[in-house]
Amino acid sequence: MGDSKGSRRPLGPGTGASADGRGLIRRRRRRWLRYGAAAAALLVAGAGLAGWALYAKLDGNITADEAAAAELERYAKERPTSLVKDAQNILLIGSDSRAGDGNAAYGRDSGTERSDTVILLHLAAGRRSATAVSLPRDLMVDVPACLKPDGTRTEPMFAMFNYAFETGGSACTIRTVEKLTGVRIDHHMVVDFSGFKEMVDAVDGVQVCLTAPVEDKAAKLRLPAGRVTLDGEQALAYVRARKSLGNGSDTDRMDRQQRFLGALVNKVQSTDVLLNPAKLYPVLDAATSSLTTDPDLASLRGLYELVRGLRDISTENVQFMTVPRESYVYNANRDQLVEPEAEKLFERLRTDTPVVVSQELPMKTSSPEPGDHGPYGVREASREVSPTPPAPTFRGNTAAEDGCG
Repeated sequence: MGDSKGSRRPLGPGTGASADGRGLIRRRRRRWLRYGAAAAALLVAGAGLAGWALYAKLDGNITADEAAAAELERYAKERPTSLVKDAQNILLIGSDSRAGDGNAAYGRDSGTERSDTVILLHLAAGRRSATAVSLPRDLMVDVPACLKPDGTRTEPMFAMFNYAFETGGSACTIRTVEKLTGVRIDHHMVVDFSGFKEMVDAVDGVQVCLTAPVEDKAAKLRLPAGRVTLDGEQALAYVRARKSLGNGSDTDRMDRQQRFLGALVNKVQSTDVLLNPAKLYPVLDAATSSLTTDPDLASLRGLYELVRGLRDISTENVQFMTVPRESYVYNANRDQLVEPEAEKLFERLRTDTPVVVSQELPMKTSSPEPGDHGPYGVREASREVSPTPPAPTFRGNTAAEDGCG
């Protein structure tokens, strides 16, 4: 007889809710899907945590220059006004401090630091170009009253440009540059010897072209002529050397620094470092570990916003030059601006007007070259009839130019 109404037939082992066992298979599939989803969620969370850890590490590497920000705020009313929206001016300062990891090898830590290199970097609106202007450390300038590390203040004085950083740090240097040029400094970065070396090593070295072999026992630098790839230690010696390379002048040294920076820009762009996270991380780690910036740049987000605008500037539009200068009339071992050429340059930076550079520009010969400082001049473009005045051409080079020809 059939089963009575409402009775239930015992389910056989392994049959599930259906006679062929498909119900059990579905339950098992759902269980594995849940396990898989949980595992995937853990992997995503782990990757997210790892990514956050890397971000936090890089973000924490950067030192915010709060003291400089406070000092600049004190003199806010005296500072120049930005004239062109979206154009930016960044002061890059290379510190010769012997303090900190890796820097003691370059001399005794005296407790002070000087600006080994100062470059005014102008980023045009729309990031159509970048112009880097070297400011000689021996340039005679008006240094304003500045706050010293011990809390006292200096008196305004006419002194070497290098004095500003040694006495009052980055804030004093920024105010000196703004007073000299009339250009508003939007951001600043200070990097030491160790940071420079680590940056070069992070991109696996930078290739330069040497017209003659280099033998510098003091710098422990020995290089053959021709194309040479410099590691971080060699690059630092190369850009800092004076007596063993060129004519021994600070002018020649700045030229060498500019050519090296051009080669570094070329290396970063040609290897797609800015577009490849695996390549970019070690570069950012090196760049941020020894970097002090204004508070607005002292984060990965701030630096990213800055770097993002630089990715599409072609090497032909990345220009390097030294401010028009000549030997100081009262001391051949010091510098002074060449006027009105220097003011023409500053005016173009203030108004975001294109700057033209050329390596073929002849040296200014109106005055002799005393000591080791040769004068840098500019020339006017050919005066053909045109609706607008011709643009002055300054002596310099671009990142696209190869020193080997």
